[in-house]
Amino acid sequence: MENTVFSHGLLFILGIGIFLGLIGAWFFQKIKFPQVVGYIVMGLLLGDTGFKLITLNDVELLQPFNVFALGIIGFLVGGELKLSSFKKYGKQFSAILFGEGLGAFFIVGTLVTLILFVIFHNFATALAGGIVFGAIASATDPASTVDVLWEYRARGVLTTSITAIVALDDALAMALYGLGTSVAQILSSSDVSIGAQCSRVGIGLLGAIVVGVLFAIILNFVLRWIYDKEKTLGIALGVILLMIALAGSLKMDVILASMTLGFAVSNISPKRSEKLFSLMRGFSTPIYVLFFVLVGARLSLGEMPAWLWIVVGVYVVGRSVGKFFGAMFGARVSKAPVVVQKYLGLGLFAQGGVAVGLSIMAGHHLQGVYLDKLPLGDAIIFGVTATTLIVQLIGPATVKLAIKLAGEMHKNITAEDVIASWKVVDVVDSQVVSIPESTPLHEAIKVFSEHRHLVFPVTNSENQFIGILSIKGLKDVLMDQASWQWLLVSDVVEPTKSISYPSENLKPVIRKMESLNLEELPVLRSKSDKMPIGVITLNDIRTKVAEELLRLEADLDVDDGAEVTVKV
Repeated sequence: MENTVFSHGLLFILGIGIFLGLIGAWFFQKIKFPQVVGYIVMGLLLGDTGFKLITLNDVELLQPFNVFALGIIGFLVGGELKLSSFKKYGKQFSAILFGEGLGAFFIVGTLVTLILFVIFHNFATALAGGIVFGAIASATDPASTVDVLWEYRARGVLTTSITAIVALDDALAMALYGLGTSVAQILSSSDVSIGAQCSRVGIGLLGAIVVGVLFAIILNFVLRWIYDKEKTLGIALGVILLMIALAGSLKMDVILASMTLGFAVSNISPKRSEKLFSLMRGFSTPIYVLFFVLVGARLSLGEMPAWLWIVVGVYVVGRSVGKFFGAMFGARVSKAPVVVQKYLGLGLFAQGGVAVGLSIMAGHHLQGVYLDKLPLGDAIIFGVTATTLIVQLIGPATVKLAIKLAGEMHKNITAEDVIASWKVVDVVDSQVVSIPESTPLHEAIKVFSEHRHLVFPVTNSENQFIGILSIKGLKDVLMDQASWQWLLVSDVVEPTKSISYPSENLKPVIRKMESLNLEELPVLRSKSDKMPIGVITLNDIRTKVAEELLRLEADLDVDDGAEVTVKV
């Protein structure tokens, strides 16, 4: 009976989390905020700070789901990174990464150390706390950041830079955290070797990369032989779960391993992996929603002492300043495009699961160190939890502001976007001739030989559409050439399965053509005037969409190129 009750409780949490999370996203989108803010606010209302429908114990029980969600997020973020971008912008990425990461580390570390020393008059403990807070401050949340980029279909040099930096940021944060906690434990008189700790961190990061590449090779090999959509998604999920389990059991960075997997799959087989990533994005929506709802639900802000709120304020301000000016400094040193120099820092404010996870690890390692009556580990957990809430409310909005100022919103246009924006009139071939029903068949057949279309509209004496003449419909008389001389078009005209009008949206028309297995479709002037004005064909539509995408791509490349050539 207990298991039944537990299962129902868990299902309730999953259901209410996804449902209200999506409601919150809808509301915040209406007031021009990114949807991820709605997820977190709903989690806050459902959790300990709000109505307590989701307890911290519930969040702990769902920890395996959170790890899985981070794996999916990491995989999708890694898939956004192209080797060509690293070759083109590698120097810029390295300089920016160290600029923003170390900037946040040193500013937050210094300020928190000074505050803790002024309050508690214990320099070793204050420095230990400052180092760990600083190390955690270097982390940027890839999930909510990239979610905003996807939501607003951002594309361009700034978007590429933000995606790359937040993907690489975890590795730098893990390294700083490993070194920071080692120093903190030494300062607090714990018996630990900094050399051993550095080795452990290095092995963990390198191992995560190796594991990610290994599983990418396995996944790519399997996908060569499997083309079924559902099986492809299932196999990819199975591989991600196995990789997460292995990385977790070996105490490696799950996010870094997942990002490496996505990066490797995307670059080993770019065309084959496109469908896989498209399927994974569609599957990941409820996972994203629930993940961020749980992030909000775990934020328990009522038990924090007053002095810790001072640390929180300093942390938020110091981290923002360090990220912004550190990114600007790194971009200028590497002569990055002007938009990257100006706006990249705005895209790095978000803080999420990685920072909270590091704070929990720090809490475990530093429980023996006290600030007054509060363990340093608990102070770090509370402080990072509170800053996560504040920064996650600010961070997605500043990402949106950055790509808006850079002019990169709604630039990641797909074929579906182009089709959705067009009407039938945009693709109609108006050069197609109409054939009067009184035309002798031998003259009509000449029309086929002189034009590329396989379907022609047929009109009556009032020039109104009455049907079509098609090669497929003529197959019975084509072999009997003697009949061509005495048959008229009216004798062989056939009804059409469908027609279209210039003002119709193109997307449903294409869907209708595909469902009826039609390659060509007559277009009439209006519902009241049945005069044919041309024909649309699926092949022409595909060609025009491809040309439009190439034009948009060329425009974007020109914009990026113009930015790259600007000298500081």
